[in-house]
Amino acid sequence: MWFIPSSQGRRINLELAAHEFVIRAPVMQASLLQSSGIKKPFTEVIKANIGDAHAMGQRPITFLRQVVALCTYPNLLDSPSFPEDAKKRARRILQGCGGNSLGSYTASQGINCIREDVASYIERRDGGVPADPDNIYLTTGASDGISAILKILISGWGKSRTGVMIPIPQYPLYSAAISELDAIQVNYYLDEENCWALNVNELRRALNEAKAYCNPKVLCIINPGNPTGQVQNRKCIEDVIHFAWEEKLFLLADEVYQDNVYSEGCQFHSFKKILYEMGPEYYNNVELASFHSTSKGYMGECGYRGGYMEVINLHPEIKGQLVKLLSVRLCPPVSGQAAMDIVVNPPVPGEESYAQFIKEKESVLNNLAKKAKLTEDMFNKIPGVHCNPLQGAMYAFPRIFIPSKAIEEAKAHKMAPDMFYCMKLLEETGICVVPGSGFGQREGTYHFRMTILPPVEKLKILLEKVKDFHIKFLEKYA
Repeated sequence: MWFIPSSQGRRINLELAAHEFVIRAPVMQASLLQSSGIKKPFTEVIKANIGDAHAMGQRPITFLRQVVALCTYPNLLDSPSFPEDAKKRARRILQGCGGNSLGSYTASQGINCIREDVASYIERRDGGVPADPDNIYLTTGASDGISAILKILISGWGKSRTGVMIPIPQYPLYSAAISELDAIQVNYYLDEENCWALNVNELRRALNEAKAYCNPKVLCIINPGNPTGQVQNRKCIEDVIHFAWEEKLFLLADEVYQDNVYSEGCQFHSFKKILYEMGPEYYNNVELASFHSTSKGYMGECGYRGGYMEVINLHPEIKGQLVKLLSVRLCPPVSGQAAMDIVVNPPVPGEESYAQFIKEKESVLNNLAKKAKLTEDMFNKIPGVHCNPLQGAMYAFPRIFIPSKAIEEAKAHKMAPDMFYCMKLLEETGICVVPGSGFGQREGTYHFRMTILPPVEKLKILLEKVKDFHIKFLEKYA
């Protein structure tokens, strides 16, 4: 938990739970490497706290790296080591850059040809639903777009202050941004007993209660879910869109895990597509911003900080303000824009790189599906642990039983019980996960979030260690 002074001198509480353990884990890893360090009962720290695919050993997609390399060092365009389809894309991207260089600033919305490629990708993904490049904004990861749109939407004071509805559990970016912008966080709870389903009756309860102290104007959806891993079905999305239309709410659809769907019978449906199919009364009136990223999916390119948002039905004057706001940061990272282009404009059948690209993509996604099932099955064999099906994304969010004696000890240390549990897990096994209290959870329930990204063999070792730890934890605090 950090407190960051704002420009007005107030203290903003930013609970970025996933990153708190980033501080502790390297310290512990360093102590293992020092001969004078305290002897630990493990030989390495396994950082399963954050969805950083390449750090966990996932191999980059060759074609994406080839294009970015060509864009970064155009002299390679003469090299026979690179395929012609990669060169073709690199030349097109460079032609959109000032001086044909990634080192130049771009338009604040991003390179025009890449925004055109994003629009074409959305149209293909959504079965022909039209997409306008002018509604596409390239961003510094999805986080940048989410923060920007919230800045535009938040206003008012006191009871008129903007309320932002977010799922609980949620990705802490949302609670942090809401706090930083001095808006009002309005929690709606996902249904853990029903595989973390989103229930419109719960949305209505949260909205009606919030009207007493704020002006709820924004509804955030994470699909597939982080940290919960659920995939919303079509009927659920239709219900949410109808609710937003009825209550005149601005929809934020965080869809960065749209490629990460594993369970049979589950399918990703974009909010944009369902909105269009519900007819013009909805499609022409519901305001929607949806987000995608290079960081997740099969790419895992977190470090490039590439992303985009598509915003529809935004009033022209507000759209003008959004462009002004984005122009303050000049432009998103240009190498990240190039990486985003390959996500939306990959090799197609008949091109030289297609076979290798499809093989690598399917390998990553099939491996993740295998690890999702392995994680779910192994957690559910541990006494006092329950894990819902991991339908999508790249995390498990198991519910853990914590005995009352451990809860009392946690209170004595001024810690949330699941924080206490996770610290003990880290100190005794070297496994770094994130307490559920950092994401929000129903009172009286305890969870932790763990990524499924480690290689299969390391993941098995990790899960066995968690099992042994949890059984000993229950025995100690029984």
